[in-house]
Amino acid sequence: MREAKKRQAEQAEALKRELGARGAHLTRQRAAVFEFLSQVEHHPTAEEVYMAVKRKVPRISLATVYKNLETLVECGAASKLTYGDAAARYDIRTDHHYHMRCLDCGSVRDFDSGRGAELLRQIVPAEGFTVKDYRLELLGQCRKCGG
Repeated sequence: MREAKKRQAEQAEALKRELGARGAHLTRQRAAVFEFLSQVEHHPTAEEVYMAVKRKVPRISLATVYKNLETLVECGAASKLTYGDAAARYDIRTDHHYHMRCLDCGSVRDFDSGRGAELLRQIVPAEGFTVKDYRLELLGQCRKCGG
């Protein structure tokens, strides 16, 4: 428990520095959004973040949640996952990692693969194509949906 509190305090300090470098501040609302993202294992939509944060900050609006999520993405404290027409999902992890996405309910979770870097080295892009980034995700059904 003490270790988790310490890690949260360190994350908050790092976030303050990142925001400050961009001329932004760690407001109560932004801190609540960041804290929620830090505590969940899945990658929530803005609406899910709003419903959870509203319990802690009752006067927060959905627009404020969207604005704060985008600020966190812009300063590198979170990442935004978009899937065509589906709602964007937000991830506190900004390092390269992999995802499992349920095709039924749309939930997205992390999974770690020790062989990820090895597998990526085997992919050879077409001539004239320069890879700038990558995303690997497994598509299927989560346990809740019958997988």
